[in-house]
Amino acid sequence: MEEMPENAAPLIQKQGYNESCAACKIEHTRDSDEGIPFKLLILVWLITLASALPISSLFPFLYFMIRDLHIAEKEEDISYYAGYVGSSFMLGRALTSFLWGLIADKYGRKPVIMFGTFIVVIFNTFFGVSVNFWMAIITRFLLGSLCGTLGPLRAYASEICRKEHQALGMSVISTSWGIGLVIGPAVGGFLAQPAEKYPQIFSEKSIFGRFPYFLPCLVISAFALVASTLCLWLPETIHFHNKENIAQKIARESNAYESIESYKVEVSELKPTVSQKSLLRNWPLMSAILVYCVFQLHDMAYSEIFSLWAVSSRRLGGLHFDSADVGAVLSITGVGMLIFQLSVYTWIERILGPVMVSRIGSVITIPLLTTYPFLANLSGLILVLLLNFASMFKNVLSISITTGLLVLQNRAVTKEQRGAANGISMTAMSLCKAIGPAAGGSLLSYAQGRLDADFLPGVHLVFFVLNAVEFVGFIMTFHPFLVVPDDDVCSSSAGNRESLLS
Repeated sequence: MEEMPENAAPLIQKQGYNESCAACKIEHTRDSDEGIPFKLLILVWLITLASALPISSLFPFLYFMIRDLHIAEKEEDISYYAGYVGSSFMLGRALTSFLWGLIADKYGRKPVIMFGTFIVVIFNTFFGVSVNFWMAIITRFLLGSLCGTLGPLRAYASEICRKEHQALGMSVISTSWGIGLVIGPAVGGFLAQPAEKYPQIFSEKSIFGRFPYFLPCLVISAFALVASTLCLWLPETIHFHNKENIAQKIARESNAYESIESYKVEVSELKPTVSQKSLLRNWPLMSAILVYCVFQLHDMAYSEIFSLWAVSSRRLGGLHFDSADVGAVLSITGVGMLIFQLSVYTWIERILGPVMVSRIGSVITIPLLTTYPFLANLSGLILVLLLNFASMFKNVLSISITTGLLVLQNRAVTKEQRGAANGISMTAMSLCKAIGPAAGGSLLSYAQGRLDADFLPGVHLVFFVLNAVEFVGFIMTFHPFLVVPDDDVCSSSAGNRESLLS
């Protein structure tokens, strides 16, 4: 190709740059500035947190909520019904996640993120005033099906970061999500049943006395309302302008009409590259999603089981905690996760790579979970210290595994497919997470009915099954189950155009 005249437009303009397009500005900033987009990542962190908080905020008080709704005939059956309430959210999300991904690819990430965050405000509030079991199920189902923010947020985080910072972008998402899954229960634990815990502040006759689980939901909904407002400051990362018309305009302005023909050739050569190749045949993507789903099934079942096990009576092999005790443990866990992900994870990932981090995390998790049933034999300060350490360590390992697999998923597709790819990931993961609480609650209920069994009595059976699932995930991190994507797969169409022009 002949050299462009001195007064020709910059290279970024030849690639279809439009000053009125927010996505073009994001790409320009990303390609020209080697720094980290901290302001946008902070917004993404807060919005992700608002979407994650309601998912597990109910776990510390769900046992008591089911008891108060009088749906369970026996104490051992409470965990069974609690599992279905926990699963309803994920079932709803599984049915609509792919649709939200397609909508985000066609109409933009921003409107989907804004709508989903506002949905949290509405249906999370309704759940807090549930008067029967079916109202709790329906409001959680609608919350899950209409809040499709996580997939677009993952795509958004990878699109605003340079390749060398994508691990940080995914870490921001997974850290915020993981902290939301921990801080949410902390909020639920401390604020549920306020008339009983703080009678000097809340009266039994007040709305918080009549609806003892409304206050934590109200606080989370208020935070989600703030987050939905912050969405206004998110620039869109999807292009909506006509690239060929822009190329012609730029060529006229730069007196470089010959660039029109070269651009047409470029576009024709580019079509196979950015065409919507069947995502289901993209094995690096699908293999990363499958492995991710196995670990997410484990993590969701663990989250459900941990809270139910902690509040169960000593007679059933539990710790006999109240919801505030569980909230305190999970608060400390959340702080530890935040410190680890923001200060240590990216350094470890840079040295070992995302796959090796996931393998090491799964190997360490298995002996750690084996110790959990023995904690019920302890009491006092030693129990508090060991339980907090175990909970923090377990969640740090889980979030490290998740972050590594998210990096692989977003590197396996182009920008044009990223929303749909994350929608597929969310659908598959949500199906597994829908199984997790129901299976976990049923398993715990079954295990507490066989305390005198000769093999794996009581909760020993529960943590054995969790370890079995974790081991399956570990095996699947090896070839041929997991295929690591090529480094160049995730290049955007702009990057492909640049290579054609060079």
